[in-house]
Amino acid sequence: MSRPMLSTELRAVGATYLTPHMRRITFEGPGLADFVSVAPDQQVKLFFARNGGALAVPAPAADGDVTRWYRDYLAIPESERPWMRSYTVRHHLADRRQIVIDFVLHGAEGDMGPASRWAATARTGDVIWMYGPASSRKQVREQAAWRLFVGDETALPAIGAFLEQLAPGERAFVCAEVSDATEEQRWRSAGDVDVRWVHGGGGPRTNDPALVRAVRATRLPGGEGFAWVAGEASLVRAVRRHLVDECGMDRRAVAFTGYWRRHLSQDDAFTEEDIKDRTDALE
Repeated sequence: MSRPMLSTELRAVGATYLTPHMRRITFEGPGLADFVSVAPDQQVKLFFARNGGALAVPAPAADGDVTRWYRDYLAIPESERPWMRSYTVRHHLADRRQIVIDFVLHGAEGDMGPASRWAATARTGDVIWMYGPASSRKQVREQAAWRLFVGDETALPAIGAFLEQLAPGERAFVCAEVSDATEEQRWRSAGDVDVRWVHGGGGPRTNDPALVRAVRATRLPGGEGFAWVAGEASLVRAVRRHLVDECGMDRRAVAFTGYWRRHLSQDDAFTEEDIKDRTDALE
């Protein structure tokens, strides 16, 4: 049985730069006393006021109907409707009633989206709204002989959370794409982790992406493995095709999520490929 979604105000209480384009912000809020972690890659919806206006966010439906809640959100006049973006919870500090979220600062100054723009200038006391966490995130199989994590910079928070939960002796491989060496991160893990960094993320997408080449070059051991792939949607599709069609992995052993879409925002309608991805992910 899924848990009801939590809706609460979040107030920034601290911020630091992990890399030049990744800013970590710690939040507290009255509703976080009831926050329950559901998975290392758990996502929440964050809401940012439009043009400095009020944060008008619908209350969750009493019966937990997310579809009806979303209809209520869309019913808000566009000029007043807050921007909504999905983010991974990097840490849940239950004893402090806080959560930590890492924001990738996409784009140059003056050309950022609403979430990046807010995160780049956020100060202690600044307020946003949260709805979540999503209870349908697909977790890594407990009995996997090895695990493979693949993604661009937007996937790094979830990858870091996964690695921190590995037990001693558990084997994991990471292929991660960032713009350059300054954006690489260091993670702590009790597991045996092999990390391969790919530089040049954000450039034109080719028929043979560098991240796919990095996955192809990774020598995976025998046994039943599990792969987790996230990031830009077309890149995720390319990696998934390689793992299933070329490597012969069971499609049910590949969890995947397109976090963002090149040349499209979360406000834009789903494409046919997006709809197919969502259908495949639920199978």
